[in-house]
Amino acid sequence: MAGTTLPTPLYGLYQDRIGFSELTVTVVFAVYAFGVIGVLLLVGNVSDAVGRRPVLLCGLVCSACSAVVFLAADNVALLCLGRLLSGLSAGLFTGAATAYVLELAPPGEQGRAGFVATAANMGGLGCGPLLSGLLSQYAPHPLVLPFVAHLVLLAGSFGVVLLLPETVAGTRPLRTARPNRPELPPEVRRVFVPAGIAAFAGFSLLGLFTSVSPAFLAEGLGVHNRAAVGLVVFTAFLASTLGQLLVPRLGTARAVPLGCLVLIVGLALLAGSLAWAALLPLVLAALTGGAGQGMGLRGAVGEVAAASPAEHRGGALSALFVVAYFGISIPVIGVGLLTGPLGLAHAGLVFAACMAVLAAASGAYLLRQARAGAGA
Repeated sequence: MAGTTLPTPLYGLYQDRIGFSELTVTVVFAVYAFGVIGVLLLVGNVSDAVGRRPVLLCGLVCSACSAVVFLAADNVALLCLGRLLSGLSAGLFTGAATAYVLELAPPGEQGRAGFVATAANMGGLGCGPLLSGLLSQYAPHPLVLPFVAHLVLLAGSFGVVLLLPETVAGTRPLRTARPNRPELPPEVRRVFVPAGIAAFAGFSLLGLFTSVSPAFLAEGLGVHNRAAVGLVVFTAFLASTLGQLLVPRLGTARAVPLGCLVLIVGLALLAGSLAWAALLPLVLAALTGGAGQGMGLRGAVGEVAAASPAEHRGGALSALFVVAYFGISIPVIGVGLLTGPLGLAHAGLVFAACMAVLAAASGAYLLRQARAGAGA
């Protein structure tokens, strides 16, 4: 997952080399999200049939191809292709890897396995910009070395996956797989709507941090150090991982609405940073908003996984991440479209207001559902 956010601190360098607008940055970023969504919709549950290992190995190959394309990128088309391949890899990883970790866990360790799965997802996304920020700022060849390092990590991951046992019984050959959208069994639908709403709101904030925050740090705050940019983005994902640690104490049902509340606080801090052009509120927004997103995500994954039959778990989790990645793509493109007429800061303020309204509505809906369930 680190490869999917690796280019975040590097967009400024690509802008200098190729020349494109902030809208183009958001479109390039959104290509990744649409790649994820396409894979999840078409083959999101394929690992339930062909096994987890073949799907993960295909994802690693796509990720390696993405790194190679970025090494050769000298125009916007190649940047989009690299992001698309990265999105395909993330789409293959997301549901299959989460289900795989849950199935590999010893009996009675499902709760910890859920944390490991979501923490690996968020931790990898956070380590990508931190790695590329450090290498591009303090090492030679800033547009080469980060992707070479990523290829080395992928080679090690490929070897590890080859050694893992398959957990799906009665698997079919990968070549026999057919496109099939993720299925939601009837018993999952009751928890899926609130889980999906929380995932959408949380991922929208992370999408903003990984797409346009480097430009805001440079233009609005005068921060041009790519390692610092990577650290700010890493902070959001680290806070997400830490927020997930709170879920076992809260319970998944309470974690989701509380995560929405914390997310609103993070959005308010983000609005303050944009309005006052101040760095401290931005860092606090990364910490608070990331924690709220992590609480909501782990709660959502836990609720959906617990409600899913084993034979449909990969598909149900893939469907959840489809909704989450719509949260990454659609609001971010909206910010890119508004940047031209309004400016980056004002476009961000519109985004923060819209997402705060959505998160508030989500939290209220979840609390109402919880009270209705308690009354029943």
